[in-house]
Amino acid sequence: MLLDSINEPNDIKKIPKGELDNLALEIREFLIDKISITGGHLASNLGAVELTMALHYELNLPKDKIIWDVGHQSYTHKILTGRKEGFDKLRKYGGMSGFPKRSESDCDCFDTGHSSTSISAGLGMVRARQLSGDDYTVVSVIGDGSLTGGLAYEALNNAAKLDTNFIIVLNDNEMSISENVGGMAKYLNVVRTNEGYLNLRDDIYNSLKHSNPKMVNSIRKAKNSFKQLFVPGMVFENLGITYLGPIDGHDIPAMRAAIKEAKKVRKAVMIHVVTKKGKGFEPAERHPARFHGTEPFLPENGIPRNPRTTANYQDIFSTVMCKLGERNPKAVAITAAMADGTGLKRFRNMYPTRFFDCGIAEEHAVTFAAGLAVGGYHPIFAVYSSFLQRAYDQVMEDVCLQKLPVTFAIDRAGLVGSDGETHQGIFDISYLSTMPGMHIMAPKNKWELSDMLKFAVDFDGPSAIRYPRGNAYDGLADHRAPIEMGKAEPLYEEKDILLFALGSMVKTGEKVRDILIDKGYNCSLTNARFAKPFDTEYLKKAAKNHKLIVTMEENVITGGFGQQVRSYIVDEGLNIEHLIIAIPDEFVTHGSCDELYKELKIDAESVAQRVIGKYEEINV
Repeated sequence: MLLDSINEPNDIKKIPKGELDNLALEIREFLIDKISITGGHLASNLGAVELTMALHYELNLPKDKIIWDVGHQSYTHKILTGRKEGFDKLRKYGGMSGFPKRSESDCDCFDTGHSSTSISAGLGMVRARQLSGDDYTVVSVIGDGSLTGGLAYEALNNAAKLDTNFIIVLNDNEMSISENVGGMAKYLNVVRTNEGYLNLRDDIYNSLKHSNPKMVNSIRKAKNSFKQLFVPGMVFENLGITYLGPIDGHDIPAMRAAIKEAKKVRKAVMIHVVTKKGKGFEPAERHPARFHGTEPFLPENGIPRNPRTTANYQDIFSTVMCKLGERNPKAVAITAAMADGTGLKRFRNMYPTRFFDCGIAEEHAVTFAAGLAVGGYHPIFAVYSSFLQRAYDQVMEDVCLQKLPVTFAIDRAGLVGSDGETHQGIFDISYLSTMPGMHIMAPKNKWELSDMLKFAVDFDGPSAIRYPRGNAYDGLADHRAPIEMGKAEPLYEEKDILLFALGSMVKTGEKVRDILIDKGYNCSLTNARFAKPFDTEYLKKAAKNHKLIVTMEENVITGGFGQQVRSYIVDEGLNIEHLIIAIPDEFVTHGSCDELYKELKIDAESVAQRVIGKYEEINV
């Protein structure tokens, strides 16, 4: 197999040009085989095989730099840099990351995981190259989806000022290629990037700009008018960025030629590449969204190896949103390109005029929601916890400052597992709690998610509901007290030890309580429900018959629920000891959630041991 000869960076250059298409087939077979077992990002990687091969053929890694926007299309890059063996433990605890990692390889020049960052990072590397007097090539690869993010346009605006080479590859898997436009574009690409042409053009402009500036302007206007007729991508040309394309992203010779031409340009240059997401695997071609981030599947037909049999929190959210849409004509839904992932697809189909997809632009989505709220509607913005971080300022200034009725449905709150550091939703309690007027809830089970969502939509102010990834907990069905602002829900009332658990940690709290009771300890369990405002009146009462309060949350310690409770206990002088169970202040690696819980000592057994240790310490 050709793939057997790829063991180190730049080994692809040893493959005969006539064999590159066969190598692409082998890479696709390898990816399908491995990801069908481990799970991972399949469709995006299958679409970027030839693009990645062309870059590696024309660049010299690790000297040259490739920045992969988001990074979930970097699997072929990992194969071509000698990491084939790592795919057996892809996204597993202790194994290879599903994203570029500088700690993993010198060929990964920038850690990515969130979208729209590659052009900014690449531009920084270009300026560093200039300052250091180096001569390496910098390439930023960005998808058409990521280009909807405002950060990408801020970077393009600055890239237009460059007087040195910087290559931006736009990986577009939405548009088709027009033969006529493509043919003319190919011709103009060669002409405009021909070294002799570039030198002659610069010489003419430099000679005329002092003696006859009007002629220079006339030439430029004529040239731009001609390009406006025949060349796509004029928005980039008008920004001052040379545009090459569109190019068939599965045509390796065409891609290599475009990269060679782009390297000649002494400014920012964009190569527009058109690819097919999921290429080479029919189920992924037909359902690219389903195979964006897939669980293990059967390679012969794409059917999941372990089909889900119970509802997850996204299913519950979806059902409740559809009911709210029917009952409340003022309820509107917003997503940042995640209608399927967040569970808003059904709402979109039922109420298309009240559904808004803002693209990968969380900042815009939040302020857009604020505008809808001012207009008399109640927006529900469904967003992954780690992605809401991008809109901190907008949540603060545009929603909370104006006390607007916007609900943030914070999906994937807490540990998410195999996507690792960039996707763990472990900071939202901390940063949202700093915002005056924000109200933060977390459901203990699927019924409470429903109740909290209905409560939030009826509430005239900013609110957030955080809930985890995965199967919705259906325990504690008999405990369904009405939601009241800032009020906790006692579940089991005893004495001595109080487990004051928030959201997903209530389920863990049940197990901890069982362990403690089996060992002879008295233990109460209370569902905190609200991280802000939390139930201070309940805490005052609990301090009278408990010696130790244990706050439990799936968030980092600093700024979290536990620290706020501790501050209250100290400020009020309550006579009770306090133990915080939370995630340490660190970025959490990839792995299964169960493995990570144990590693972080927030699983039931570890928590029980910590509680016993603390309780015995205060009773010495």
